[in-house]
Amino acid sequence: MFSKNQTHFFIFLITFLFFPIIAFAQSGKISATLIDEKTGSPVNIASASLLTGSAQAYLKGAQSDENGVVIFQDVPNGTFTLRVTYVGYSDFVKTNIVVSNSSNLNLGKLVLKPSGELLSEVVIEGRAPAMQIGIDRKIFNVGESLVSAGGTATDLLANVPTLQVDQDGTVSLRGSNVKILIDGKESAMAGNDVTALLQSLPANSIDKVEIITNPSSKYDAEGQTGIVNIVLKKNIRTGLNGAVNTSAGSYDNYMAGLTLNYRDKKFNYFGSYNFNRRNMVGSGKVDNTFLDNNSRIYNESESSRKGKGHNIKAGVDYNITDRTTLGLSGNMSIRNSDRSEDLNYQYSNHPKLSGTSNRNSRQFEDDFAYDLNFDFRHQFKRSGEELTANASYGNDKEDGTNDFVQKFSDPNLGSGRKNVTSENGKVINLQADYVLPFSETSKFEAGYRTQIRKSFDTQFSDTLVVSSGDYLPDYNISNDFDFTSSVHALYVNYQNKLSKKIGYQLGLRGEQFELKSTYFSKDPEAPLETPANQNFFRLYPTVFLTYDLDDSGDKLQLSYSRRVQRARGWQINPFPDVTDDMNRRQGNPNLKPEDVHAFELSYAKTYGKVNLVSSAYFNHTSEVIQPYVFFVDTTNSVTYSKWENLTSRSLSGLEFIAKVNATKDFDFTFNLNLININFKANEAYQLKSSNGFAYNSNLTMNYRMTPTFSAQVRGEYNSSRVMAQGKMNAMKGIDVALKKDVFNKKASVMLNVRDVFNSRKMEGYTETQQLISNFERRWMKRMVTLSVSYRFGGQDLTKSKKRETNTNEISGEEY
Repeated sequence: MFSKNQTHFFIFLITFLFFPIIAFAQSGKISATLIDEKTGSPVNIASASLLTGSAQAYLKGAQSDENGVVIFQDVPNGTFTLRVTYVGYSDFVKTNIVVSNSSNLNLGKLVLKPSGELLSEVVIEGRAPAMQIGIDRKIFNVGESLVSAGGTATDLLANVPTLQVDQDGTVSLRGSNVKILIDGKESAMAGNDVTALLQSLPANSIDKVEIITNPSSKYDAEGQTGIVNIVLKKNIRTGLNGAVNTSAGSYDNYMAGLTLNYRDKKFNYFGSYNFNRRNMVGSGKVDNTFLDNNSRIYNESESSRKGKGHNIKAGVDYNITDRTTLGLSGNMSIRNSDRSEDLNYQYSNHPKLSGTSNRNSRQFEDDFAYDLNFDFRHQFKRSGEELTANASYGNDKEDGTNDFVQKFSDPNLGSGRKNVTSENGKVINLQADYVLPFSETSKFEAGYRTQIRKSFDTQFSDTLVVSSGDYLPDYNISNDFDFTSSVHALYVNYQNKLSKKIGYQLGLRGEQFELKSTYFSKDPEAPLETPANQNFFRLYPTVFLTYDLDDSGDKLQLSYSRRVQRARGWQINPFPDVTDDMNRRQGNPNLKPEDVHAFELSYAKTYGKVNLVSSAYFNHTSEVIQPYVFFVDTTNSVTYSKWENLTSRSLSGLEFIAKVNATKDFDFTFNLNLININFKANEAYQLKSSNGFAYNSNLTMNYRMTPTFSAQVRGEYNSSRVMAQGKMNAMKGIDVALKKDVFNKKASVMLNVRDVFNSRKMEGYTETQQLISNFERRWMKRMVTLSVSYRFGGQDLTKSKKRETNTNEISGEEY
């Protein structure tokens, strides 16, 4: 069943996973139960921090479970302060908590008072935890990420452990596709591609990033390796609060923004405006060898991707009663981009071409998008019983031109093209969720979701006639493409305990997916209409088993889920992409969804100052979607590729995340992900089986030199990895940043340098029976950014929490 190497690999995984269980001894424990002052019911998902020393430095964090219980394991000897924060409640602070050797200290019931009733004044200088890790999810508090200051959401996600971002801005988790949510929902404003939205969203507008690698049936089944939820900042303090941010960086990169929030007992008004001007300066090399005639084409490129973006957000939450909240919000984005690229070609042994040529391309795009959101939340009298609903509508319209001219050293040769494109997309989301607890250990969940997405894309192309210098219509790539997709889903979830130590959760989600697309040719003499339809109904079960190893809170969790990865808009659009006329790419409207079966075994524990999560996982994916080089025109040296369901893939690995609070002023987070990838052979596509080992790791270090001066250093290394038709080489990079707080910490000045050694680049090779292509691409050179932020009002905006409508964060689950 497994090869010798795979067997050794799994032995290593299990050994590495369980080694921490026996490697450390236990220390003291602190526990408490959080209750609401008015109702007496438990307060779950509240954030608790344990602070130490006269400077009240952050030691560790925890989150209350569904019974309101919060536990700190392996607490060293000493005197501590406990701080509890949660939306709708005033901060709770308890001082002088003494822990001695092996003591189990129970603080009893701690009463949280609703907002508006002030506790005794206590000034806390402790830092918020950079990471909160649990057995089923990881929460990264990125609001204070220094190396991402002045950047975009894409820059910030690239600095989150376990996530990777490629040169096109596509986010992956454990090397595979992932579902991106914003404030707990799929953004209706993102159109067919969330990448462009992330590249225009300022990093300083993000409070935290949540990662769930094996979600329950409550969440969408889409995403090979799980869900990434981006939680935007929003203040919960009463009165008027706000922040102003601005930054300037190399290559004329600028950003500025204003955030305002006003809250009273009944209403919460919030709004923001952000402007960014970005310029990504890159370079590349491609070396193609055509095996049929041993000809070679080599090119080097220099590129610039400039863009401007305006993002506006406004909304209001209305507390109808203490238990019912309505929310209405809207977002608007105005973006434009100007991309230019110069390519210099050299030809060797070519049957038609000799010498050199120069190709200059220019692409302009204007994009206007907006969405409207309505949220509803009602909490019933029974503790934990609630009903939530959301409705949203979004529209994204994009118009662009794409021109290029290629001049050869031979004056008789040349080529040129002018393309005019337009995309218009609409998205409707409807969702409702209900939670019914039966007891302290059991509850039932059910819900419904509908998403309808419609897009109409058009492209008209003119090609240059060299002899006359005129441009004539090229109907081979002048087309319209219309598609409508819909997903209708119902789910149920039940969790309970078989015994004191064994808990379980069973879920089932049914999704009806339909895709209708039509391809229209613009050729007036040969009109062509090609429809393509898909209709699938699938059940997606989820199973979670949890075992309490002992009374200290140590747990093991085994989980299984069936998931799906559907093709994106550009992957199904059959328009030929002629941005590079020598390497033409196109989509495939007949792509089937990828079918994923995911298994994961996780262990989480805190050893004194070390927070640790270890996970072993195995994913099997059939109908893998990848680009396939299906034809090589050796006469003209043009390659043609198309998205196809190529093969099946098995991915097994071990993930290790450690957060170490070495001292009160120095901490670091280390992430290591070991992956074994196996692609199955497919004779229909002339693919051989391939197997390879890969790993990626990153280290982030934070050092507070004084209470107002801090530094951050981050390094990453991604090893080489196999692809279905080739291999990707290793990639590495280092970022550094400094931060100085001024004006009594109401303002901050930050300086960061990304890619200090200018080493980040993507390189590798593609190999077929006709072609060997070596490539190298650097999408952004070393960049220096200076950022300034100023906060005003009653409280610091960085203490943002989730919206009262509970749509910003994905709530925690324990069973």
